[in-house]
Amino acid sequence: MDDPDVELMLQVQQGDLVAFESLIDRYKQPIYNMIFRMLRDANEAEDIAQKVFIQVYKASDRYKPTAQFSTWIFTIARNLTLNEIRRRSRKPNMDSIDAAAEPEGDAIPREYKDARGRDAGEETMQRELLERIDTGIADLPDNQRAAILLCKEGDIRYDEIAKILGCSVSAVKSLLFRARETLKRRIKEYMQSGNWVE
Repeated sequence: MDDPDVELMLQVQQGDLVAFESLIDRYKQPIYNMIFRMLRDANEAEDIAQKVFIQVYKASDRYKPTAQFSTWIFTIARNLTLNEIRRRSRKPNMDSIDAAAEPEGDAIPREYKDARGRDAGEETMQRELLERIDTGIADLPDNQRAAILLCKEGDIRYDEIAKILGCSVSAVKSLLFRARETLKRRIKEYMQSGNWVE
């Protein structure tokens, strides 16, 4: 298997902390992004991302390079995130609801194209549309949301997403298709009416 991350993880098994730091540097942002987009809570996303890396380190002696490293680490991140979603559904936390409604300033950094030449109204509409898309992704069913975020944030192939989600490649394609169709429909309705349809 020609995966430099697997090589780094094998070095971590030998106690190489520099290799572990390299893995953290490589995966901290995509892992955080995926978790944040599933939970819509910056603090909780940061906590769970840290737990992911703690679990990776603790499991390093049992790690076997049978799949891409990215598949393994995103599976850990997905499982810990789903555990948090289940915990929240059993015991709703008002702070988390407030955090979802008003993301903090240190939420996922977003890059915008150069706004020169556009008026303030256009810029506001663009920002609002991006916020609506984020809301639409957050409203998707868990598996659709995970599939679209892994595809978008993690830049992961369909076969790897299938392993992470525990389903077939055709099921991943179906999840992505349904998610994209739902988002397209909501965006089209929003652009025509100005109202976001749940």
